[in-house]
Amino acid sequence: MSEQETVEVPETIDATGAVENEGADELDDDADEADVAADYIEELLDIADLDGDIDIDDRGNRVVITVSAPEGSAGLRILSKPDTVTALQELARLAVQARTGEFSRLILDIGGSRDARAGELAALVDAAVRRLEEGASSAALPPMSSYERKLVHDLVAERGYTSESEGEGADRHTVVRRG
Repeated sequence: MSEQETVEVPETIDATGAVENEGADELDDDADEADVAADYIEELLDIADLDGDIDIDDRGNRVVITVSAPEGSAGLRILSKPDTVTALQELARLAVQARTGEFSRLILDIGGSRDARAGELAALVDAAVRRLEEGASSAALPPMSSYERKLVHDLVAERGYTSESEGEGADRHTVVRRG
């Protein structure tokens, strides 16, 4: 016969079975989110047999995962398309949520895609401002993600104009007006 052992069970266990540290600060939560997301992206790169350097940053209480190609490698080009980055970002967020039980607002940048898109958004804002200067009462931009709309609102404000988001779901877009 075997002896029974008495095991003390911690009072708080999260959804993944990990013991919650009630004294953990927000930085530890961000580190967990970043680690889970980086591990997930690294596994995807391995499956796709792609090389990528992963950097983790914290910008304004948001984890930013940046994947860059090693010098001389063009392998990430296919993953850096905006729709692909958005899909991978959502998958990484879901992986974080499944592992930590917490909603993730992480931002994923692959191969400089975010900087490239920011440049495209700046050009859209410049075109909208030109339309306003030519006499239009407002200028509507095409539908975009909440992250992109936030960037647009910031760009519009920098130029001295106002903007607001209109529409719902996939049709949500930004309208620019005079300040």
